[in-house]
Amino acid sequence: MKYTIETIIELPRDEVIKKLDNTDNLKHWQEGLVSTEHISGTPGQVGAKMKLIFKMGKRHMDLIENITKREFPDEFHGTYTTKGMHNIQENYFKELPNGHTKWISKCEFIPTNFMLRIMTLVMPCTFKKQSKKYMIAFKNFAEKGISVNNL
Repeated sequence: MKYTIETIIELPRDEVIKKLDNTDNLKHWQEGLVSTEHISGTPGQVGAKMKLIFKMGKRHMDLIENITKREFPDEFHGTYTTKGMHNIQENYFKELPNGHTKWISKCEFIPTNFMLRIMTLVMPCTFKKQSKKYMIAFKNFAEKGISVNNL
């Protein structure tokens, strides 16, 4: 399942990238994030792997991030793997004439088990809605300093 989402962040691109590229900021816009753990490679660079641990209600999820392309300020790509799902994300950052930043995220979810395969077919809007929720949370954090940890 593939889709693209985007938003305008009312900040210069350099400020957006600075906030996005800081692992300490993840907790402010990725709701449910409990902790991160460096696994291998140079942190933040192509080939680096990091474990992200989420708790959503009673559900626990470990996600492995693998950075596949890092060409800031223009793009950042990665893969995110968890039990039953592989996610490929390509993120593009466009500087707008008014000094704002357009963030475009191309997402592809590849289910690796039967249940999630059915879910992507029956409820594709759930995945898009969750991706958009994180994007808006980042926008609110970057522009207004609103953290999902304060809600």
